[in-house]
Amino acid sequence: MSRPSTPSASGLPGDEPGDGAPADGAPREVAALTADEAAAEHARLGEAIAGHDRRYYQDDAPSVSDAEYDALRRRYEAVEAQFPELRGMDSLSDKVGAAPSAKFAKVRHAVPMLSLGNAFTDEEVEEFVARVRRFLGLPAEADLILTAEPKIDGLSCSLRYENGVFVQAATRGDGFEGEDVSANVRTIGEIPHRLKGADVPGIFEVRGEVYMGHDAFAAINARQQEAGKPLFANPRNAAAGSLRQLDAKITASRPLRFFAYAWGEVSGGELPADTQSGVIEAFARWGLPTNPLTVRCHSAAELLAHYHRIEEERAGLGYDIDGVVYKVDSLALQGRLGFVSRSPRWAIAHKFPAQRAITRLERIEIQVGRTGALTPVAKLTPVTVGGVVVSNASLHNEDYIRGIGGSGEPIRGTFEGEPIDIREGDFVTIQRAGDVIPQVVSVELERRPAEAKRYEFPTLCPACGSNAVREEGEVVRRCTGGLICPAQAVERIRHFVSRDALDIEGLGEKQVQAFFEAGLVRQPADIFTLEARDSAPGALTRLKNREGWGETSAKNLFAAIAARRQVPVNRLLYGLGIRHVGETNAKRLLRHFGTLEVLRETARAAVPPGEEHPKGNEAWAELVGIEGIGAVVAEAVVDFFDEPNNQAAVDALLGEVTPEPMEAVASAGAVSGKTVVFTGTLERMTRDEAKAMAERLGAKVAGSVSKKTDYVVAGADAGSKLTKARDLGVAVLTEDEWLALASG
Repeated sequence: MSRPSTPSASGLPGDEPGDGAPADGAPREVAALTADEAAAEHARLGEAIAGHDRRYYQDDAPSVSDAEYDALRRRYEAVEAQFPELRGMDSLSDKVGAAPSAKFAKVRHAVPMLSLGNAFTDEEVEEFVARVRRFLGLPAEADLILTAEPKIDGLSCSLRYENGVFVQAATRGDGFEGEDVSANVRTIGEIPHRLKGADVPGIFEVRGEVYMGHDAFAAINARQQEAGKPLFANPRNAAAGSLRQLDAKITASRPLRFFAYAWGEVSGGELPADTQSGVIEAFARWGLPTNPLTVRCHSAAELLAHYHRIEEERAGLGYDIDGVVYKVDSLALQGRLGFVSRSPRWAIAHKFPAQRAITRLERIEIQVGRTGALTPVAKLTPVTVGGVVVSNASLHNEDYIRGIGGSGEPIRGTFEGEPIDIREGDFVTIQRAGDVIPQVVSVELERRPAEAKRYEFPTLCPACGSNAVREEGEVVRRCTGGLICPAQAVERIRHFVSRDALDIEGLGEKQVQAFFEAGLVRQPADIFTLEARDSAPGALTRLKNREGWGETSAKNLFAAIAARRQVPVNRLLYGLGIRHVGETNAKRLLRHFGTLEVLRETARAAVPPGEEHPKGNEAWAELVGIEGIGAVVAEAVVDFFDEPNNQAAVDALLGEVTPEPMEAVASAGAVSGKTVVFTGTLERMTRDEAKAMAERLGAKVAGSVSKKTDYVVAGADAGSKLTKARDLGVAVLTEDEWLALASG
């Protein structure tokens, strides 16, 4: 599978296709960032990665290339390495994939399904082998055997066998919890329902890749076209979409295949061999499909020779691969090498370079993403690249079109003293490496039309007409009309009703989408007028009569909405979805200003009449002077409340709901001002309740343990945080001890 890997590129995309610094540009060095800039960068990158993970793993609709995604990951991890205080319990560095879809039952992996690090050059492979030798202390003359196997571009899947009988299948999910796809996997002919052989352990989890061959992909797209249905972008999307069908009959109609290459839980550790290659050989004996191109190598030179041989043959394999995976063969050595972060030290994925072609850029279109990012997309004269017809390509952002990098330097060279820009009508070189949306990498200046003009990037959102602003230090321009912009509306409403915001039961992702498409809910205030409109004389279709609803479910939803007409003001602010204003910053702002109205007035006063940006007046100074609120957050708040469309939407919302003051925070007490970390399972309250109580008592709740931590409250099954607390000498309390201290 191509996505779960650790990056090695230098580009900096963001939360929509091409959102960030150009792939060929040089983003600002992490070491040069201030603490505030790093925090904003970390939050932006985290938001982007999480969005891409959701689109890739849950929606089967990736919107950036693997290289762009890899660049995001590397930048994110570099920021955390330079500023370790940013790495909390929600860090994406230790996460793989995305949360499993709510459409399927969940399966908890007994052994996590982690990811691999990446190599993109021969030199990085040589360094990987040298690094393994150094770690193990192997002398130069000692033999080190590694396996090399094709990296299949499909969907990772874990198959559980008990006493040799297939009982369950699960997707990777977030690496720790996946989706139960057992019924669908049973339809894959290559996967045996019972393993052969006397040496099969009582419990054995086989892991591998579900994929679709090129011939099957062509056939399924032909059927899609004949039926007037959307075509699949590539075999990986087709395989993922087929495996994650709610109706197993649909999966059965699609010729999926499987390669086994790893394992998870094994009862008693009863592996059939003491090497990676030996276990794979056992897989074949048991009746599992394995890849015949897997070989054993004795040096980096042999690994690279096999890689380049497969690279030449890949077009004729009949299925997609995007590289070669190298693994230390000895399982004993794998155990010694262990893991770092979310990847094993004993394995790495060597990715193939991108494939390129030249075509004409007919026009530039601006797409508005779900978070408001304005993303330029090149509409191309269709061209075949690596066997795939390409008609769209990413242009990343306005600086990339202008031909400049993060520090204003030319990224495609210069012509007549000016950076080489991209224009409508240009002939351009595009590259693709298994991408859904390839990228434009260079311009054929000698073929530029005489009438071609420089492209002017819009400053108004093409979807709603609101101001599109570019924050200082950012390369992305964003629509500020978040509450009314149709391109963002569904995502904003989902956020507004989510658990940590308004928490309206019965308004899930599916319901929000349906209400929006039916024109019933287009902004937050519409939620609270839904019942009145539903019962009004002349209403075309009552909610209870709509598909999927009934009288009881409609009544329950209206009751849940009514129960949220009074809501803590910090939750309301968080629910507005202002960029950089999460739960913590919402609390910081409202503890300072007290009411939403005072915050709004101050934000609007920070932009003097006739000006477009906040100035150094008293209102601006008050905003940036709040502890934990820097210029980046303050500017986002100002931009939001300065937008007339948002003002009208908030006014409409306040006409329907009554914000309640935040819970008072104690300024004195045994835990006031102390930093507390909760870990493990608490018995007398949920973790969220415990955190809320600690904050009411004036404590600071952290997600990770450091020397600055005052107390670690350890519940049942506490793990690494408890160990670190003991190593650092941090006071460790039981739940009862914490409650006694807090009440003192």
